[in-house]
Amino acid sequence: MKSTRQKKLIELIEQNEIGTQEELALMLKKSGFDVTQATVSRDIRELGLTKVSGTGGNQKYILINTGKGDLSDKFIRVLKDGFVSVDMAQNILVIKTVSGMAMAVAAAIDAMDFSEIVGSIAGDDTIMAAVRTVGETRSLMEKIKNMVQ
Repeated sequence: MKSTRQKKLIELIEQNEIGTQEELALMLKKSGFDVTQATVSRDIRELGLTKVSGTGGNQKYILINTGKGDLSDKFIRVLKDGFVSVDMAQNILVIKTVSGMAMAVAAAIDAMDFSEIVGSIAGDDTIMAAVRTVGETRSLMEKIKNMVQ
């Protein structure tokens, strides 16, 4: 039941611009699934969904993390689509993104599993990633610049 519901959830977000858990729960109910907002919230977390800017500036859910495999092109595409600039402050990498894209870009960067990054946080248009050393920060900044070119 859970895997069937989650497959339907993915199908719904791929075919519609769904921006809230309530909208998602309603669409799942219309599709025959008896769900609560808490169930939808768990599914969103388990599936690794994130929000990005949709049409008209509205937010929508997308699937970033569908497991390993050959997804690096998708992650790079998300990075390229949202990337504006990159800079550093000691061992902190600061990535500026298009408004509303920081969480999606951060999720893509996390999925690329850069060993240099200890952790990252994302706001609306800025990502701050803690990097182990200043040297690794410089190196990672160049890697990212090369990826988006």
